Order: sequence, then structure tokens, then C-alpha cells
Amino acid sequence: MTSPPAVRGPILTVTLNLALDVTYVADGVDWDGVNRVRTVHRRAGGKGVNVARVLAALGRDVLVTGLSGGPNGRAVEDDLAAAGLPAALTPIAAESRSTLAVCDLGPAPSGTAARRTALFNEPGPAVTGEELGRFLRDYETRLGRAGAVVISGSLPRGVPAAFYAELATLARRRGVPAIVDADGEPLRHAPAGRPAIVKPNAEELARALAAQEDGPRDPGENPADPGTGPATGPRGHGETFVGAEALRRGGAEAVVVSLGAGGLLAVTPEGAWRAAMPYRVEGNPTGAGDALVAGLALGLVEGTPWPERLRRAAALGAAAVAAPVAGDVDRETFQRIHPEIVVEPARP
Repeated sequence: MTSPPAVRGPILTVTLNLALDVTYVADGVDWDGVNRVRTVHRRAGGKGVNVARVLAALGRDVLVTGLSGGPNGRAVEDDLAAAGLPAALTPIAAESRSTLAVCDLGPAPSGTAARRTALFNEPGPAVTGEELGRFLRDYETRLGRAGAVVISGSLPRGVPAAFYAELATLARRRGVPAIVDADGEPLRHAPAGRPAIVKPNAEELARALAAQEDGPRDPGENPADPGTGPATGPRGHGETFVGAEALRRGGAEAVVVSLGAGGLLAVTPEGAWRAAMPYRVEGNPTGAGDALVAGLALGLVEGTPWPERLRRAAALGAAAVAAPVAGDVDRETFQRIHPEIVVEPARP
């Protein structure tokens, strides 16, 4: 993972639903009893923060932006400073959320290691219109020197579902390419902002399409869990391809769909590709999608051809699975799997 040449300005990451991430690692979890935690990790979290950590580890200049409030917000700011991650967070009155990941390293019935992780995500604080307006003013100012912007994660309460589309529109007007990684209603609205890349996973794409078929929801509505909706599992390759094309017709320049252990599907102006993983990497999946987005952001600012862009992004996602906490990547895993990822043209 050598550092590429510098590009104009830092990569800006937007995390409106910032979090203090807590990870418990245990040697076997008894969900009906008392558990002993082997290790505890507490660090700044949220999808954009994880993206920034990976980018910084790869030698890129980054700037973490978003909303921060209360003791959790102060803990996040302290952790970002300790990690050397530049941040410019807009203060809010309500307290930022915390999240909990329980990583079970206990043996499987067969005697082999079974690394299972359960996630518990709080909905986030309530944001006022005045606070949101202050963030928008800060955001427009910081776009002036940004090389790219990554807009990702859930929305806190009080933020309209179309807000990510608005942020992407503002970036485009400044000539700054944007990546949007969202779920639910924010994902459905995102293409209208004409971002350079929209990055759902297969389940998020299926939910967005199902919601579209069920009819539009009030753009100002933002349920506590924007990821909920019609119960829809991952679709087949053909349906995923058609869904990606639908997001492109809605305004997205390119759509990259993460398929978990199945790799990636990208539908772009230059063509469509499938990146196939050679094998499954076991570990903690938290933050894998964020590492993948970091790889896409690198390719975007460098102008890397799509096949190599996808290969590196997929390898970073796998390397994140092998790391213990979100925002980290295992370099040995990256070096091992990167050359084995096959990228081929894809068709419906």
C-alpha cells in the first residue's frame, strides 16, 4: 500500500451522525449470562471517521467534518486529536451517540475459530435547523480547498433525507467530486445531487429499489433508523446491475455496489466491471465498507482506471475485515489478497 502522489487539497469526510465507538472482544459470548470482556476499544467513530483513518494511514491529507455534541462528542474530538486526524466539527447542543460492537472469538461447534460480531447502533442526537444551517456554512467554506468529499453514514434526527443530495450538489458546483455512501431514504435521494460515485451494498440497493416501487416518502421525513424498510434480501447479479443502472439514471455518475465476500459491481460511464474476491476473509466486518470507500476516494482523486480502482478498494475492504476495529486495515492481508482479485467486464 504505497502512498500515491499528492493531489489538490485534503479529502473531506462528512459524518453527521458522529459516534463514540465501543468494541468489546470476548472469548465466547453467553447471551443469557455474564460475560468477561478480554479487551475494550473506545475511539472516534462513524463512517466518515473510519474513511478518514484509512486515508490518513495511506498518507493522504484528510479533514473530518460533521456534528459533535455533549460528553461523547468531546471524547470523539479528543480521540481524533490523539490520532492526529485533522477535524473541524460543528458543535450541537444534543449529545452525539455511542455504538457498541461485541466481537465473539469463541470456538465454533466444530472446534474452529468463529469470529462473530454483533452491532448496537444508537439513533443519534436531534439536530436543530439553526445547527444544520451553521454546518452548511462551514461545509461550503471547506469545499473551497477540498480535493474530494466523502458523505457517508446515517442521518441524526431532524436532518432531511435529501440532505446528502444537497451536499453533493454544493460540491459539484465547486468542482469537487463527491462520494455518497448511505442507506434508505438518503440513498434514494442521493443521485439527484449528481455525485461522482454512489456506493450502496446489495441489501441497501434492494431496499432503496423496493421503497421506490412502494412510492415516494416525504423528503423531510427521517425515521430513527433510515435503514429499515421492506424486508428485502440481496438480489441476484442481474437485478443488482439493473438497480445500479437505475441510480445512474437518477443522476449518479457511477454506482459501486459492494457484494460482501462476492466482491464489487461497478457501473460507470466507462463501462461496467465485477471485482471477484479469491476467498472469504474472516474477522470483524465493521468498517469494511468504509475502507472500500477510502479506496474509491483515492482512485477518484488520482484518476486511477476503474479496474485497478476497484481492485484496490476491494482489497482494502478485505484488509479491514482482518483488522480488530473499524478504521484499521491489516496490511499483510491487503498485500496478500490484492494481486489475487480478478476484475472483469460485467454485463446485465
